[in-house]
Amino acid sequence: MKKLLAVLCVWSCLVGTGSAEVFRLGVVGTDTSHVPAFVNLFNDPNAEGAYQDFEITAAFRGGMPDNPSSWERRNKYADEISQKGVKIYDSLDEMIAAVDGVLIESVDGRPHLEFARPVILAKKPLFLDKPMAGDLVDAVAIFQLAKENGVPVFSASSLRYSAAMQEIRNASPYGQTHGVDAWSPCHLEEHHPDFYWYGIHGVETLFTMMGPGCESVSRTTSESYDLAVGLWKDGRIGTFRGIRAGAASYGGCVFGAKGIQLAGKYDGYKPLCDQICVFFATKKSPIADEETLEILAFMSAADESKKRHGAHVTLASVLEKARTAKVTYFHITLTDAGETLLDGEKVSEAQLLQKLTLPADAENRYYRVILKKEKNVPMEKVLEACGKLGDATLVKFEENR
Repeated sequence: MKKLLAVLCVWSCLVGTGSAEVFRLGVVGTDTSHVPAFVNLFNDPNAEGAYQDFEITAAFRGGMPDNPSSWERRNKYADEISQKGVKIYDSLDEMIAAVDGVLIESVDGRPHLEFARPVILAKKPLFLDKPMAGDLVDAVAIFQLAKENGVPVFSASSLRYSAAMQEIRNASPYGQTHGVDAWSPCHLEEHHPDFYWYGIHGVETLFTMMGPGCESVSRTTSESYDLAVGLWKDGRIGTFRGIRAGAASYGGCVFGAKGIQLAGKYDGYKPLCDQICVFFATKKSPIADEETLEILAFMSAADESKKRHGAHVTLASVLEKARTAKVTYFHITLTDAGETLLDGEKVSEAQLLQKLTLPADAENRYYRVILKKEKNVPMEKVLEACGKLGDATLVKFEENR
């Protein structure tokens, strides 16, 4: 009986209720092509099924000034969706108050925790697009904050919900999956761990078909390619090939008990958005938090393996390090008077660099910066400041508009 009720609940979410009340969604970060694509799906007046019950009504630009892929697109996509009826807010808090659920879409993962924090404290269900966070430390913090506040969160790459991946995950025609070789483009971005920026798609392809249970990773890397080999606790082996030269598509090869087969094609954004509808309707993530953390730990362990010249690194070790990390926040303000304030106090450039440099004996410590500029400070000064943060990571940029 319980199974029947569960099936009926999911079915009702997928087909839509036809309710007159629309669940209002807000987008944080208009710096990715995902934003207009999602608006086209959720706000289509001819949409069927669950999409009738949801609408993207609001957005906050966000954007990271030291990442051209983020900063140079945020206004373009904000303008595009505003022409489709989405209200653009200059205040994140005001946007959160105006919606029922939030999609953090920022292409840059570094501000995801700081964007998620007020959403979670406002008790709004939250979807985080890839990468879930700028590093494993922040991902752990997001899940912990959500758990403490009883707020559901969900994060996934759209590759997970391609039909071929789901078939192999749930009822593979090739029998028991003994191994998977997955691949995807793997462009790098200097502010992110290597696989977090784009390799996440191929890594999630790997985990979707293999399932959780990876214990360790060994990585071989060159300028144009990566090969990360994961060892699962049941003895299976799965690999991710990251591609930065030559043909770079998405895909995988499954080694099954009944045959070896390519996994099929990528199906676009709609299958993921279908699951986002179910998530906001049921307030339950379709992916266990532990599996999402395992995917991120795989990528972080691969970075550690690279530092250690291909040594095997356990996922447990990087997760433990992330959970026990000591994080210090600094607030920097660039004033119209030409001054730099650190936590409200005027500092020189030398003093700022000294404050943001980790001690030589620092162990598992991280410095984070929230940078704010007053209205008349030119962006050239902001970029100059971004390049002088010492050992600190910029995790949020605020501008007085």
